[in-house]
Amino acid sequence: MKIHPSSVISADVKLEEDVEIGPYCNIQGHVKIGKGTFIEGHCTIGSRYGIVEIGKNNHILPGAVIGGPPQDISYKNEATKLIIGDNNVIREFTTFNLATSKGDGITQIGNNCYFMAYSHVGHDCKIGNNVIVANNSHFGGHCEVEDNVVIGGVCAFNQFSKIGRYSFVAGSSIVNKDILPFSRAQGNYAVVRATNKVGLLRKGFSKEEVANVHKAIRIIIMGSGTVDEALARIESECKPSENIATLVHFVKSSKRGIAIHRQNASGGGIEE
Repeated sequence: MKIHPSSVISADVKLEEDVEIGPYCNIQGHVKIGKGTFIEGHCTIGSRYGIVEIGKNNHILPGAVIGGPPQDISYKNEATKLIIGDNNVIREFTTFNLATSKGDGITQIGNNCYFMAYSHVGHDCKIGNNVIVANNSHFGGHCEVEDNVVIGGVCAFNQFSKIGRYSFVAGSSIVNKDILPFSRAQGNYAVVRATNKVGLLRKGFSKEEVANVHKAIRIIIMGSGTVDEALARIESECKPSENIATLVHFVKSSKRGIAIHRQNASGGGIEE
């Protein structure tokens, strides 16, 4: 274990073996840091009231503020949590907030994620595994990002937005509705534009399954009927698979509505 003498570590902090802490860090409160994690200089981790759990082999770069109070005026110093998994890279000046007591009391980051500089994850968010977030992208409270998502730079996500697995959100997008799994979305406000074909092939999807998913997404975003009619078409026209089931479930369970723009039968645009 290596701790630079200029860093301040409170008595409640628990450090496992091989943790390295650089200069001028402030780590306070109920914080647990897993083995092999490297925290560079000038980082602030923990708070007077919250609980922060950081897993193994993470790399946190200078200026990051991890586990600060939620930016919510209803927060009254409850002992809520921030839980971070393993093998994440958290770049300069990134901020992750504790949860509020409005949900399950946990803000959660998965494994093998890469957060570029100035990223922000708000209170009560759930970020999955293998997620990449480019510079200056910000998640409002209670957002959910599923596994294997890629987010471009300077994106903003409204509270309670949900981003489906294996999707790609292009830079400078503002997201106020749910983004379909396996899709590419872009715009202000963002809508699904296409299937994330390149991303799916890179992740090992077969060409046949990419074509199957692509057909389903086109039925949703290009059809002239309702979303319910599109789902009925998918179930009858697409080959059954785990990914098709995931897509259908995502649409049916969406609370904010999905980020698409479809044409009604008379040719007028309708947002759903």
